[in-house]
Amino acid sequence: MTTRTTSEPSATPLIDLQSLVVAVRRRRRLWSAMAVLGLVGGTAVAVLLPPPPTAVTKVLVAHQEDQPNDPGTLIRTDAALLHTTRIAGSALRSLKSSEKPEDFMKEYEGVGLTNNLLQIDVTGDSDAEAVARAKALADAFVADHVRRIREAADAEAKALLDQRDRLRDDLAEVNRAIGEGSSENGPKASANMESLFARRAELTSQISDFGQRAAEARIGTPHLVARTQVVDAPRAVRHSLPKAAATNGGIGIALGLALGLAVAAVGAVVADRPVLRREIAANLGASVIAELPRGTGGWWRRRRTRAARARLASSLARTMRGSAEPMSLLELGSEHSTSMIALDLAGTLADEGPVVIVDGLPGLRLADRRPKPGDPTVVSGDDAAAVPYQERRIGVGSVAPGAAWTDLHHLGTRTVLVVRAGHGSTAWLHTVARQLADQRIAVIGVVLIDPDPRDRTDGTLWAGAPASPRGRSEGPARRNGTGRRGTERVPMWVSQVPDSDQDGR
Repeated sequence: MTTRTTSEPSATPLIDLQSLVVAVRRRRRLWSAMAVLGLVGGTAVAVLLPPPPTAVTKVLVAHQEDQPNDPGTLIRTDAALLHTTRIAGSALRSLKSSEKPEDFMKEYEGVGLTNNLLQIDVTGDSDAEAVARAKALADAFVADHVRRIREAADAEAKALLDQRDRLRDDLAEVNRAIGEGSSENGPKASANMESLFARRAELTSQISDFGQRAAEARIGTPHLVARTQVVDAPRAVRHSLPKAAATNGGIGIALGLALGLAVAAVGAVVADRPVLRREIAANLGASVIAELPRGTGGWWRRRRTRAARARLASSLARTMRGSAEPMSLLELGSEHSTSMIALDLAGTLADEGPVVIVDGLPGLRLADRRPKPGDPTVVSGDDAAAVPYQERRIGVGSVAPGAAWTDLHHLGTRTVLVVRAGHGSTAWLHTVARQLADQRIAVIGVVLIDPDPRDRTDGTLWAGAPASPRGRSEGPARRNGTGRRGTERVPMWVSQVPDSDQDGR
């Protein structure tokens, strides 16, 4: 009894990067269209929605608490204070505007450029209005900042002077106690006088210190007030339409391209449609015997396509001459290419005798076409029984979803699958292989339509003798030149029986 030796299947990665790259590249129309759409959208936004008239001014802000290591907390506080109804209302009053402060705050913003430099951007209905708003807002902020500095200095000075006055009252009490105790004699009185004199000296020093600090608090205020000023007068910001269009277009291209690539990658993973030769051959259990480009191009591409079709027709003609069994062409996502291959094959065999094409495609694409001089006879699947047995027949059918599987056997007991790369899912390719095996239709090979030009994978199955269709008896395994038993090619979907179980049967 012949046993079948098969190698253990290798672990399949969750995501094949090579297949993913090829699938994304094949969807270049999608992500290219998304990039172009992003470019058009970005340019349209720049043209149709230009930015409003804007004015900008810069204010130098001095703080009493300025430190070299300040992380920018003070200037951020100033930017937050700029967005208050008090400053917005003061600016609107100077402009004699009836606009609400809450609405006006939405039309400007403050940004801290450094620890002491505040930039104010204001929008308006025109450049002149924007400049006037920026000037009023900057003046209102400077006035409010100066007022807060003076109020803080006055409050500090008042607190120091109040403390000095309290110390003066204490000093007066000490002086009165010294005057009353000067008439007393004795050691105890002398010790008390010494403590009073020390207390008077301490109070005198503190009074002098608080007075000096109060004076310094008021002296530093003019310096801070002088440093807080508008250093860059309000001016209108000029917007360049070509620059804005180029910037928005570039951003649109980047976003559209990223979105298109993401959609293409996710779609390729979810759809699970094989595009590489090795995947299609492995899932169908048949080798790729030829490739044909899809679509039209320049004259050089059409010439190469015609030459490839002629070579394929010659190869298939030799295959048909070597067997008396009828052969069919079954398409999956390539009806037009399959029809053209059938016509080329019939033309190649026309010199050897009459050839009839049995059209089993949905919609009778071949049977209803207008024949040209020299075209072979084309009949529908219903009229195939009327074709004389002596005439050579070429069946053309489909294995797309919805195909009538039981009718495929009448088109031919041997078939060549014409499959467009990336059209059928992995599950459907397995279904096609199972159904053809159930119908006892031997697959000669696969003609790949629209292959990826950068695909360097091998679409040939090297597992030795082809497997017999399901239900047929298996012949003895062939031996190669070294005398070792060759392994039999088995489609991926066929379950393997361990050798120990077979030996035990």
